[in-house]
Amino acid sequence: MPNKREFKKYVEALGASVIEELMIVYSNVDNADRQAISTSVGNLLEAIEQARANANVTFDRGPRSFDSLKDYSKAKKDFYCALFNKISSEFEKEVEDGLKVLNAQIPAEDKENLKKIANE
Repeated sequence: MPNKREFKKYVEALGASVIEELMIVYSNVDNADRQAISTSVGNLLEAIEQARANANVTFDRGPRSFDSLKDYSKAKKDFYCALFNKISSEFEKEVEDGLKVLNAQIPAEDKENLKKIANE
């Protein structure tokens, strides 16, 4: 589990990368569906902000509500692992949706050329 700062940087970097690629397609592909790309960019921006905000959630129980400090530490660790796994999976789903929109906007002949380049 990364710390909150690293997680927020990861979310921003990944989201910005996908948004950048979407904007490149928006600007350079003539017959791209600009409305779908705009919607996808908006969804990604919302997902970035939502993931960043959810990363600030704190464990709401104190050590006194547990039998021992070991139980408290285990419960706190389990809470944060579950929290970050949930936030990550929701964010990655939004990124995948953005990538699907991106791939749908690239013309078929360009996809073939990219496959040839990748296989060389």
